Amino acid sequence: MTSHPTEPHSTMSTSLDVDGDAVAAYLAAHPAFFDEHAELLSGLRLASSVSGRAISLQERQMEVLRDKIKTLELKLAGLLRIGRENDSIAERFHEWTCSLLATKSEQSLPQILIDGLRERFDVPQATLRLWGVKDEYAHAWFAAGVSDDVRIFSNGLDTPFCGPNKEFEAALWLPDPAAVRSIAMLPLRAASGEPAFGLLVLGSDELGRFSEDMSTDFLSRFAGTAGAALACLRT
Repeated sequence: MTSHPTEPHSTMSTSLDVDGDAVAAYLAAHPAFFDEHAELLSGLRLASSVSGRAISLQERQMEVLRDKIKTLELKLAGLLRIGRENDSIAERFHEWTCSLLATKSEQSLPQILIDGLRERFDVPQATLRLWGVKDEYAHAWFAAGVSDDVRIFSNGLDTPFCGPNKEFEAALWLPDPAAVRSIAMLPLRAASGEPAFGLLVLGSDELGRFSEDMSTDFLSRFAGTAGAALACLRT
């Protein structure tokens, strides 16, 4: 009996390792692939992020588009809300500015300015101090003495200071300093670049009302307008 050598058993791997990034790159480089192989589209099934069931590629694309549209709608709603808030602030700012322009008494300007801020912008506490005022106003409440530190601090502010109340001297000028948790201090100048001749102080019992990371654009406008209005009280 002739013995035949046993042939080795042949095996073939049926698995194919494909790099997903390579497939994605190929499809991106060949946008007409599914046009040329339209039959593949009907056979593709993807998991739905909404229902969890298997859906076609077209259905999955519609889900992705709906999600994008929803995200854009939320962003648009946020922008519209911010726009309405800014319009409201601008209108109240205009009214406040007009009230200052309409004031005929120089000495009453500081109180009208403070009252307007509290009433129109819902500021719980507000006050101010001026130095270097005319002799006739030397004994007015707004000309009460301030320390050299406050003057140096005010003169060094290029933009309003906002943050938690850390027992600032200026906080003591407010009606109820013990209740002030956050504070805004606005330097008052007759014109940009000039030395400060006063400090406008806003206080709140809410820690986040005047935060260190808040935008100070409108506060800077308040400071500029208040400084220009009160400059007539200086010597």
